[in-house]
Amino acid sequence: MEIIHVSAECYPVAKVGGLADVVGALPKYQNRLGHFAKVVVPAYDTKFVRESDFEVTYDAWSQYGNNSFQFRVLKEKTNKLGFDLYIVHIQGLTDRPNVYGYDDDTERFIAFQIATLDWIAQWEHRPDVIHCHDHHTGLIPFMMKNSIKYQHLSNVPSILTIHNAQYQGQFGWDKLYYLPAFDLWKAGLLEWDKDINPLASAIKCAWRVTTVSPSYLDEMMNNARGLESLLRQERWKCSGILNGIDTEVWNPETDPMLGTNFNLKTVEKGKQENKNDICNVFGLDASKPLFAFIGRLVDEKGADLLPDIFYSSLYKHGKDIGILVLGSGDGWVEGRLNQIKDSYKGNYNVYIGYNEALSHQIYAGADFLLMPSRVEPCGLNQLYSLRYGTVPIVRRIGGLKDTVIDIGDDGFGICHDQTNVWDVTHAIDRGLQLFNDKKKFKATRKTIMKIDHSWDKAANNYIELYQILK
Repeated sequence: MEIIHVSAECYPVAKVGGLADVVGALPKYQNRLGHFAKVVVPAYDTKFVRESDFEVTYDAWSQYGNNSFQFRVLKEKTNKLGFDLYIVHIQGLTDRPNVYGYDDDTERFIAFQIATLDWIAQWEHRPDVIHCHDHHTGLIPFMMKNSIKYQHLSNVPSILTIHNAQYQGQFGWDKLYYLPAFDLWKAGLLEWDKDINPLASAIKCAWRVTTVSPSYLDEMMNNARGLESLLRQERWKCSGILNGIDTEVWNPETDPMLGTNFNLKTVEKGKQENKNDICNVFGLDASKPLFAFIGRLVDEKGADLLPDIFYSSLYKHGKDIGILVLGSGDGWVEGRLNQIKDSYKGNYNVYIGYNEALSHQIYAGADFLLMPSRVEPCGLNQLYSLRYGTVPIVRRIGGLKDTVIDIGDDGFGICHDQTNVWDVTHAIDRGLQLFNDKKKFKATRKTIMKIDHSWDKAANNYIELYQILK
């Protein structure tokens, strides 16, 4: 089958969160199953795009509303990602350094979707599946079914994967004219809660809808930022497929970003050397258990509680623990996290920003990873931590519930039920107890490194879903 993945993110082209990791790995594993998976993303002004070699495969003009624009579809020449990568260049819209955060994001992603369909529509053949990821590509299933100029694509199956239902891309009806012409009596397929809602539209129009873990699918029926009743209505075509990780990128034995590589046999020595490196950089004591948080500093991740959690744990345990944070997000959270350094130098530090290499180094050097999320559709960080022998401390929600079993239930992680200061600090207490039980801690490390969360199974599950629709 020929499978076209359309997304706003793809690692290493452009990454904000886990969406990029999924789109950067799933197609590669689908190709290994004998299929032809391709990825289409906007042509951002990123390091990867600037340093890669592209060739123009299509050059045309299109429009959204009264705005005409020229676009180019460029193909990466060397296939270095393990799949055909296409980027859509629209001068002044896609060629910016950031993926999101602009006042005209609605216009940017509408133009990207129109350009992508214009390109596919002029092919002499039809792809077998167009797989859309999150709301940034959520208008594609509607346009394929209903826009006059894409009528010959109406029989091509469309799949929507919801990576996070909290972000839906709503915009007002004053921008309806941006979309290619369609019968206006079908406008209800765009509407949810009085706005045009790309995610809701995709749920209505896509042939099938997937989420990134079975538990998150269940949770969305009661917590999807207003889409609960729609999802319950469309439940018949929804399924939860647990994400995997790219075990070639995330492999402590070969990871080029680590100072010391290690495997199951050398995990104790390897992790200690990586821990020494990290602690030297951030002024921490490498003999103490190191608890880390890696991620966006937003309420969804429970980051607003981190300052109080850390103050509580550092006050309680004095100099017996180390804490390291890597992330960026809400300014006031960043500010409070920075303030802690003044009170607990030598036991706490923070790096505000995004640093891919540093994240790999922290997974390799930390003893525990904190994920006190309020919402976690799948979560990849806990899967990376398992791969690198770092014990995850997680809230029982979404994909965290599907992938981490509490050590008290004959499992390998530390789980808590609520996102609040008491639950998380108690979980840290349990982590300290585990660390001090050296025999059990070493055994747990070896156990988690053996767990297979590669993309092989998930890639095959998606193929089976596509084949149902042929």
